[in-house]
Amino acid sequence: MSLNGKTAIITGSNSGIGLGIARELARAGADVVLNSFTDRDEDHALARDIAAEFGVTARYIKADMSKGDDCRALITQAGTCDILVNNAGIQHVCPIDEFPTEKWDAIIAINLTSAFHTTAIALPMMRKAGWGRIVNIASAHGLTASPYKSAYVAAKHGIVGLSKTTALETAGQGITCNAICPGYVLTPLVEAQIPDTMKKYDMGRDEVIKKVMLERQPSREFATVEQLGGTAVFLCSDAAAQITGTTISVDGGWTAL
Repeated sequence: MSLNGKTAIITGSNSGIGLGIARELARAGADVVLNSFTDRDEDHALARDIAAEFGVTARYIKADMSKGDDCRALITQAGTCDILVNNAGIQHVCPIDEFPTEKWDAIIAINLTSAFHTTAIALPMMRKAGWGRIVNIASAHGLTASPYKSAYVAAKHGIVGLSKTTALETAGQGITCNAICPGYVLTPLVEAQIPDTMKKYDMGRDEVIKKVMLERQPSREFATVEQLGGTAVFLCSDAAAQITGTTISVDGGWTAL
C-alpha cells in the first residue's frame, strides 16, 4: 500500500498512539504533520527523525486542541490535508457528582470538539482533491461504558456519532470517515502506570497486567501502537474505499462480551 503524495495530519501525535500512527503512515509513503500543544525541540526532532527514516516530508505544528481556533489553524497552516487522524485526547476518572466542571469541559473540547473543527476545515480540501480519509480515534469506550469515566465515554460515543455523520455527508465523494476503537494499548503512559498498579495490588508485572489492567480485554494482551497504525493505513487504502461510517475495534475482544 503506497500513500505517496498524500499528506496526513495527526493530532496529538508527539507520543503514544498518535506517534505510532504517524510512523506507520510515513512508512506507507505519506508526508506527515505531527501536532501537540507544546513547542519543544524534541517535538520538532520527532518530525526530523521520521523524515530521515522513511524518506518523506515531516513537520511539527503546535496547536492546542482545546481551542477551536487552534484546531482550524492547524489544518490551514499545514496547507493541504488528504488524511486527517483525530487522535488528541485526555482522561480524568471521577464519579459524576464529583466530576470537576473544568475537567468535563476540557475532555469534551479535546476529545470531541477538536475533531469537529479539524474536519470542518479539512473537508473542503478533500472535496477539491476528490479524495480524502478521516480516521477518528475513538475507544472501546465509544461502544461501551465504564464507571467514573463519564466525560471520556460521552466524548468517545460522540466521536463515533460524528464519524457516521461525516461519512453520510461525504458518501460518493471519494472521502471516507471511520472510527478506530482501541482497547488498552501499551503506550509510554500506560507503561508508567504498571509499577504503581503492581504495588497497589501486590502482584508481579504479568499478573497485574492480565488480572487487573486487562481484566476486560479477553485476549489479555495489549494492543500496540503499530497495530493501530496498520489499521489506519488500511483505512486509507483502496481496499477500504467502501468502508465508511463504521467502527473498527482493536480491543482484544473487549466489545464482543
